[in-house]
Amino acid sequence: MSDADIPPLEDICDGATAMQDNDDSDGWDEMESAAEQTTCLFCPLQFRTIAVAMDHCRSLHDFDPLDLKTKYNMDIYSFIKMINYIRKHQPEPYTLMQFEVAPWNSDEYLKPNETETWLMFDFDDLGSAPSTPHYAIDGKSPISLSYAHLQQQVHDLSTEIKHKNMLLDNALSDISRMKEITKNIVEHGDENYQAPKCVSHVPVGNDSEYFNSYAHYDIHLEMLSDTIRTESYRDAILKNTNTFNNKLVLDVGCGTSILSMFAATAGAQKVYGIDLSDVVFKAMDIVRLNNLHDKIELLHGRLEDTKLPVDKVDIIISEWMGYFLLFEGMLDSVIYARDNHLKPNGIILPNRCNIQITACSDKERYDQIINYWDDVYGFKMHCMKSDVISEAVVEVVPDERIVANSAILTEIDINTCTTGTPDFTAPFELEITKDCTVTGLVGYFDTFFDLEVPVMFSTGPKTKKTHWKQTVFYLPKVLDMQQGDTLKGTLICKRKPTNVRGLSVTIHIGTDKYDYNID
Repeated sequence: MSDADIPPLEDICDGATAMQDNDDSDGWDEMESAAEQTTCLFCPLQFRTIAVAMDHCRSLHDFDPLDLKTKYNMDIYSFIKMINYIRKHQPEPYTLMQFEVAPWNSDEYLKPNETETWLMFDFDDLGSAPSTPHYAIDGKSPISLSYAHLQQQVHDLSTEIKHKNMLLDNALSDISRMKEITKNIVEHGDENYQAPKCVSHVPVGNDSEYFNSYAHYDIHLEMLSDTIRTESYRDAILKNTNTFNNKLVLDVGCGTSILSMFAATAGAQKVYGIDLSDVVFKAMDIVRLNNLHDKIELLHGRLEDTKLPVDKVDIIISEWMGYFLLFEGMLDSVIYARDNHLKPNGIILPNRCNIQITACSDKERYDQIINYWDDVYGFKMHCMKSDVISEAVVEVVPDERIVANSAILTEIDINTCTTGTPDFTAPFELEITKDCTVTGLVGYFDTFFDLEVPVMFSTGPKTKKTHWKQTVFYLPKVLDMQQGDTLKGTLICKRKPTNVRGLSVTIHIGTDKYDYNID
């Protein structure tokens, strides 16, 4: 059949006669009425628009005209033939993709039924815009008829609305606090202003940098890949299922929800995880992927500013530890959770930590970091050394570089500690184990889960590396010492006045005083 023999579309589509440019509104009404009665190609259901009917065919009958268009290189005439073929023979939709040659190629399928509304669909535009859905009409996305999908959309939108409302409440609270601060400064001068003493006193808007740092997925990969950290929590939870069975659990700073999922697997009745980082939205998908959404409820917000679904829980779990244990100040949030949301005789995990110190001798590393500034491409830059040395360095110290025993600086009971815990003064005595030049002091911490099956882990240099590594305080003046000597000193730790999550550390050795920042 040549193109000349093909009848014009006006004759082919009797039921969809092209409208002439006149004022015949009855013709428009007729077309609109027809469009409201589009019947599915494979079942009796009718729809008000072709877009919805086509999406119904795709989602319920697994019938996708775009796939057919691609396989059979179809044009508008092929589309007309296909519609008439389907109406006449009523095939199962899955069979339409099985033919090597389209079975509707015969000219007998060119003449449509007079009321066939499917022929109003602009088949030539199907799939022409890759960035839009297959069945977008007039720029509108198709309507999904999957009830489960619609339920998920409603849930996601509700979560987003709650999040927006929480952000609005937090912003209003911050504005109120800033007004009060401004009022005090204006009325009394800035000498009456007191810096925040713990995390809960910081306006959430001023704390966004901390939470945004946890929105990057590389940090979660690093933490999850830390087997000492993650497997210790796993063992503490899954080896003590009697502790978790049928209990309400709060996961503070839940991140990717790994601890929440451990707790749910251990038999918890319900786990509530909370985190202000946006990673919690991805964690919601993770929980659903693992079919734990009926046992785990994740909340986006800062604990101190968020109303929980329950007032009290049986167990609080949290991986709150930072460099030198106390950096980041997340212990404040665990203390807040303990004081406001833990039932009497409830459990906190981990329940105990300590901070220890030892000494190292690593002249090669010292030259790389400190003495490097004596000669930089022939220029003197030793004026940089005091600033460089004041920054505590987080790095792995090889075991062979350790030249002393360890001393405990402070022990922390999470059940009784306060937000003043980061401020402490501790004398120490280290016995030197070999002749050496002491180039720095090394801080690390141990963590304990005192349960029926106890678990603990250390971040010290004599154990397997963790993502916390060790915190090294390089000395401005190195110390030549012999085996059996005692290195005595005092370490003073305080919160930084300019950053409640940072730490200022002062070390006294003899008459010398050295100041460091962990910030």
